[in-house]
Amino acid sequence: MLDIAELLDRKPKQLSGGQRQRVAMGRAIVRNPKVFLFDEPLSNLDAKLRVQMRIEIKKVHQKVRTTTVYVTHDQVEAMTLADRVLVMNHGRIEQIGTPNELYHKPATRFVAGFIGSPAMNFLPCGLEDIAGRLHIRLTDRIAFPLPPGRAARYQNVGRSEKLLLGLRPEHITEAKAHPEPGIEAFDAVLDVTEPMGMETLIYFTLEGTQICGRVNPNAGALDGGALRMAVDLNNMHLLSEVTGAVI
Repeated sequence: MLDIAELLDRKPKQLSGGQRQRVAMGRAIVRNPKVFLFDEPLSNLDAKLRVQMRIEIKKVHQKVRTTTVYVTHDQVEAMTLADRVLVMNHGRIEQIGTPNELYHKPATRFVAGFIGSPAMNFLPCGLEDIAGRLHIRLTDRIAFPLPPGRAARYQNVGRSEKLLLGLRPEHITEAKAHPEPGIEAFDAVLDVTEPMGMETLIYFTLEGTQICGRVNPNAGALDGGALRMAVDLNNMHLLSEVTGAVI
C-alpha cells in the first residue's frame, strides 16, 4: 500500500524524507488504531515531495478510512486532504466546514484571507442608495450597482457603517464584450503582471490598496499598461471593518 517493499533492507539513515514518512505511516497503520493524528507531517519536505506525499496520504486514507486528525499551517494541504476543516486563529475556532464552504462562504475576514491562493482582496467601501438602487462605493469615481440578490441581503446594513469588499482574484478579470448580470467594468493601470502560463496574475492599486486579479494570458496585460477590468459582484463578500465578520 505504501510502496516501500523495496526499502525493507535499508537502515533509517538510508531513507529519504518522503520514504521515512511512509515508514512512519506504516507503523501507525499496522496498529489498526481508531484515530490517526498527523502533526504537520510534510513541513520538513521540499515543495515537490510535499505534493507527492500529499497525494500518497490521500490515497492511503481512501483505502484505510480511519478517522484522521491532520494538523497543518498549509491551507492547500487542508483544502485538498480534509472532509471538514477547522480553522483556528490564536487558539480560537474561527469556522468549521467543508473546504468548499470555507472557500465560498467564509464567516470571518481571517478565514476569507487565509483560504485561497492568492489571497482574497479586501477594499474599504460603503453602501449608497443611487437612483433607487443600492450601490457599493469604492472611490469617488467608482460605484457599482449591486445585483438584486446581493442588494436584498445588504438592504438593512447601515449606510454609514465602515465596510470591506472581499473579492477573490478570479472574480477580478479582464472585461468581456458582453458582460453577464452582476459583472461591472472599470479601468485600471497595472503595476505588475505575473505570467503563469494558463493565466496571468495582475496587480494594481485602488485608493492605496493593492489588488490582485486573474486574467487570460491573451488579455494584453502589460506592466504599467492600462486594462479594462471587470468585477463579479455575484461572488462578492461584504465584511464589517470593525468586527471582521462577513455580513
